[in-house]
Amino acid sequence: MSAKPRVAVHKFSSCDGCQLAFLNLGEPLLELAELVDIVHFAEAGPLDPDAEVEVAFVEGSVATVEDLERVQAVRRQSRFLVTIGACATSGGLQALRNMADAGAWFADIYPQAQDLESLDTSTPISAHIKVDLELWGCPVNGQQVVAAIRDLLFGVTPGVDSEPVCMQCKRSGAVCVLVTRGEPCMGPVTRSGCGALCPRFGRDCYACYGPAEQVNDASLARRFAGFGLTSAEIARRFAFINSAAPAYQQAAARLKGAADG
Repeated sequence: MSAKPRVAVHKFSSCDGCQLAFLNLGEPLLELAELVDIVHFAEAGPLDPDAEVEVAFVEGSVATVEDLERVQAVRRQSRFLVTIGACATSGGLQALRNMADAGAWFADIYPQAQDLESLDTSTPISAHIKVDLELWGCPVNGQQVVAAIRDLLFGVTPGVDSEPVCMQCKRSGAVCVLVTRGEPCMGPVTRSGCGALCPRFGRDCYACYGPAEQVNDASLARRFAGFGLTSAEIARRFAFINSAAPAYQQAAARLKGAADG
């Protein structure tokens, strides 16, 4: 009998939320462990960061010198490399520092800022190495991870949701908070995958799953302006969890320019 495929889960600069989503699978995780050999997953116990694997999952952004060196090693020892979550795919919340003078910021906070090994920016994994698949979300959900393993190991091109959250709202029968309550919901420009969780509970989407396939930021900005939001406030809606995602980054820059002008 052939050996089971080997899988690793690596953490970089992040909050561990995507790894917890993996662990929260419960029974399906035990079933998965019968099909693959999880050789490295510090959050769950197994430790072998240098193991060569078929699939490596990476959570977190590149924000330190060590991150940069380590992610290159992970790429060399992996057949497939999959980024999981907003930090790994777009730099995450910590990418907000890309819009500031990081050196001055560090100096204001730390008495010995010169000893820090943090980079001036927080960047997605794909900015440094080849990535085979990106799974968006803050956090991702466990079903995304299991589906990715299955598809990659069976030679199937993994499917990735790119339609807007609004479509999930319609299919689930959720009442549109943008239309009925005037909430500045980011659903029209955010990819689905979350199950429209926030709108189904009456709150506006805040774009944790990143840009949808088509982002009509100008139209959504006009709608938000009609609710009384300023250009700066609208820009902050885009420059949040996935601020370094190109579509959101460009939208925020345009809106900030309008606010400054």
